[in-house]
Amino acid sequence: MKIEALHNWRISVPQAIDIQRSLAGDVSRRTGFTGARFIAGLDISVNRVKGMARGAVVVLSYPELLVVETEIVEGKLEFPYVPGLLSFREAPLMLAACQQLNITPDLFLIDGQGIAHPRRVGLASHLGLFLNAPTIGCAKSLLCGSCEMPADEKGSYAEIIDRDETIGAALRTRLRTKPVFVSIGHKIDLEDTIRWVLVCCRGYRLPEPTRLAHLAAGGNLNYDSELSVGERCRR
Repeated sequence: MKIEALHNWRISVPQAIDIQRSLAGDVSRRTGFTGARFIAGLDISVNRVKGMARGAVVVLSYPELLVVETEIVEGKLEFPYVPGLLSFREAPLMLAACQQLNITPDLFLIDGQGIAHPRRVGLASHLGLFLNAPTIGCAKSLLCGSCEMPADEKGSYAEIIDRDETIGAALRTRLRTKPVFVSIGHKIDLEDTIRWVLVCCRGYRLPEPTRLAHLAAGGNLNYDSELSVGERCRR
């Protein structure tokens, strides 16, 4: 699939912050699609000792949520670990994996923040701009802002507020399980962000696209049980 060339990745920390500030205004908070036939999950596995990582994209059919394509790319991490700037460290490998896709997903779910970020352009938003596609951030922890805990029932949520702005939601995806923290990535609104995360959950805390991408990046995806007939997987 086509990847936009918005900026160089070989930059300094101050340059990265400036880039985030300039890109924030380009993030769309409106839904830019009406439905999805293919939904992708993106994640990365990092070997901090070796400074290497494996980026993975797993594409699922919808509504079946069966894996139809997986791409994995390994490489060296070029940017240092700096909280709030993880997209500059992780996005290049994820985009490299996406570039190998034969199928073009309609929606991407990313293990990370969208606009629930101090400069309103976390990993999911940054990737959305490069992919020019709808993206959702689905993180396991809160990066900025504050919220109440949602009720125990699946589908309950509480808004995440930062500087008097709603930037996401703490969403209960499973009964009496810790919530996930979802936010707009790009080309989607918060209502649809919550809805799509919920319909992609199949009995686990994490939605299937990011759950399977996490397994693929870690080399633990059971292809015999997870892949559908006719799947395409180049490892």
